[in-house]
Amino acid sequence: MRNLDFAPLLRSSIGFENLNRLVDFTRGESDSYPPYNIEKTGDGAYRIQMALAGFTREEIDVTVQDNMLIIIGRAGEAEGEQREYLHRGIAKRAFERRFQLADTIKVTGAGFENGLLNVELVREIPEHKKPRRIAIDGVEPQQVIDAEPAKAA
Repeated sequence: MRNLDFAPLLRSSIGFENLNRLVDFTRGESDSYPPYNIEKTGDGAYRIQMALAGFTREEIDVTVQDNMLIIIGRAGEAEGEQREYLHRGIAKRAFERRFQLADTIKVTGAGFENGLLNVELVREIPEHKKPRRIAIDGVEPQQVIDAEPAKAA
């Protein structure tokens, strides 16, 4: 018998309940760069936190297109800046990370502070999909309408 690990499918999809709808669209040089967390911050609220040490706000693009959250980082040295590294342990390379979002998940904002990108998400359930109480026997008092039309003055 063979065991299957579905963890990679669950990482980049937010707001899905059915396993057959999960699709991982993560692309890039490495599946682990840049590192990120997906947190549930409340009832229907989520946060993607991505570690982007060495990047500036201007080098990061956050876009939503066709239920796909796309985060792009452009790495670049400042013009005319030549450095000779004796050891380079802080990875700063270009990346593109994609997250498939469910139809009910909306991006509400993004912030970048201390090398961490935070993307805030919220689940917006349409009114027709929310649970509603049904009256037993379906009898509700109805407003009485006059049978006579109103007379013009």
